[in-house]
Amino acid sequence: MLYHTIIWDMDDDPAGNVQHCAEHDVTKEEVEEAIQNAIDADLSRSSGRPVLFGDTNAGRHLIVVYESIDQDTIYPITAYEVSRRS
Repeated sequence: MLYHTIIWDMDDDPAGNVQHCAEHDVTKEEVEEAIQNAIDADLSRSSGRPVLFGDTNAGRHLIVVYESIDQDTIYPITAYEVSRRS
């Protein structure tokens, strides 16, 4: 699950993905770390979109809801911290 390009909206776009993540106290850097360190994938139960589960360098376990643009490009919709699956 390696993506070479991660598409971000402008930091100050109130409807953009940066702000959607920030609403959950998650930074762009943390999302990128979780994507690159993804350990599991699934589909969102609420939206049906694909999701990745990954860890940040600081040890937070995140779910990243995203759209796959192509094989190498991902557009994160939002991300938030979750408990690890057992």
